[in-house]
Amino acid sequence: MPLFHHKKRLSNDTIENGVKLVTAVEPKNIVSEQFRTIRTNIDFSSVDRQLKTILFTSSDVSEGKSTVSSNVAVTWAQQGKKVLFIDADLRRPTLHTTFGLPNTQGLSTILVNNEDYHSVISSNVIDNLSIITSGPIPPNPAELLNSNRMKNFLQSVEAEYDLVILDVPPLLSVTDTQIISANVDGVVLVVRQGVAQRAAVKRAKELLTMVKANLLGYVLNDVVSKNGYGYGYGYGYGYEK
Repeated sequence: MPLFHHKKRLSNDTIENGVKLVTAVEPKNIVSEQFRTIRTNIDFSSVDRQLKTILFTSSDVSEGKSTVSSNVAVTWAQQGKKVLFIDADLRRPTLHTTFGLPNTQGLSTILVNNEDYHSVISSNVIDNLSIITSGPIPPNPAELLNSNRMKNFLQSVEAEYDLVILDVPPLLSVTDTQIISANVDGVVLVVRQGVAQRAAVKRAKELLTMVKANLLGYVLNDVVSKNGYGYGYGYGYGYEK
């Protein structure tokens, strides 16, 4: 099966205007292999329970959570899983830019208008990967994400897809992520070397523990490679200690 549908292809110009989707544009690149390793390690962390909903977040802004979640979502789709990728950052959404999609409808319109989510799904970018953008930024993101409509929506898509991935705001910025973390199967914390503060990461973990979220591990990104792998950074996956 080809990586891209013929209806819409991701051009290099489109990708460069947003987050670089190295896993889609250069699947044989060493960085793409690192994202596949992250995917595999997350899969291994679910030996005792099936992970259907996974949330990617960070302690603060500019740590690369959207870059990581986008690329890992692509690797799961490339593996043949039916994946739904949701932009649940209703304050600073990015996925519509990353994938070159309109954002007039999305998660916010689903929740506000009780709209059928099938009508806003984009599934013509990468095989096996469906995307729901954030939609217009609402005045009450936390209330929407904590609503019964959000819980019912997650239950519905969980039944339809092999894996549902959510990109959400940083934990220390707003309450949105702490709220939704309690309603997913697993949380991955993205930590950017040289940006994340130890105290901030520790506090982020405490917030997840307070709501009994299942912290699967962390992704350390922006690690400078001694070998100079073209992108100048690397990714590693591990467990918080």
